[in-house]
Amino acid sequence: MTISSGSIDGVNGSQTRAALLVFQRGNNLSPTGELDIATRAALTLDSAPLTHYVITSNDLARLQPVRKTWLGKSQQTALDYETILEFVAEKGHASPKLTKKLNPGANWTNIVAGDEVKIPAVEYPSPKTKAAFIVISLAERRLQAFDENTNLLAHFPCSIAAKFEKRPVGELHVKAIAPNPDYTFNPEVFAESQEARQLKTKLILPPGPNNPVGTAWISLDKPGYGIHGTPSPEQVGRTESHGCFRLANWNAEYLIQLVTVGVPVRVEP
Repeated sequence: MTISSGSIDGVNGSQTRAALLVFQRGNNLSPTGELDIATRAALTLDSAPLTHYVITSNDLARLQPVRKTWLGKSQQTALDYETILEFVAEKGHASPKLTKKLNPGANWTNIVAGDEVKIPAVEYPSPKTKAAFIVISLAERRLQAFDENTNLLAHFPCSIAAKFEKRPVGELHVKAIAPNPDYTFNPEVFAESQEARQLKTKLILPPGPNNPVGTAWISLDKPGYGIHGTPSPEQVGRTESHGCFRLANWNAEYLIQLVTVGVPVRVEP
């Protein structure tokens, strides 16, 4: 079972409490949502909670500014990380703010190959089975994947549509799966954008972690809807999307390993 509280920030917020509840229920503990004595005892670690990562020249070579306009983004070779801090934070499934706290002596504007940084040790285990179905709770802003015996395989916080009428309720199905996808920008969908109102054609944005759908896309059988990553993992859990379900990139990448085409996705109020 893989349980995520989203971007690790060191704060005991609602997503952390939700993750604790899932862990407690899965281990026959009192479901308090708090790190009580019994839960702390059950959360014993087999290894250190932090690890060291050595920056490589390939990491630095990936960095490039992301242009501010939709047209500018469509003209880039990739929508990769802008800064080494952004890269390192996502490597550790952590917020940039926490990453800075873990590395108080780091000069993030002058990192070179060979520098060593400290990040959370968060490598997910390889999935042992596929998901039989997915349940998304709009009220709880969470996505959970289950096997055919209803055992929980994964729990992830997710963002939902800002507008109530854009939130689908009922059973959908996985239609297609795309790792590291490009993104088709349709100006008609972004009526609130002045640039979108001026554009007369669709644009294809290249892949990358700063792509609007992040590093993974799961298309659903309701046109225009999907489950995907995001360039802003710290904002996952909010009601801000145009209708799709957003996960942190690392959780979206894990989910595409669990699902297959045709898997039911039940969206609950």
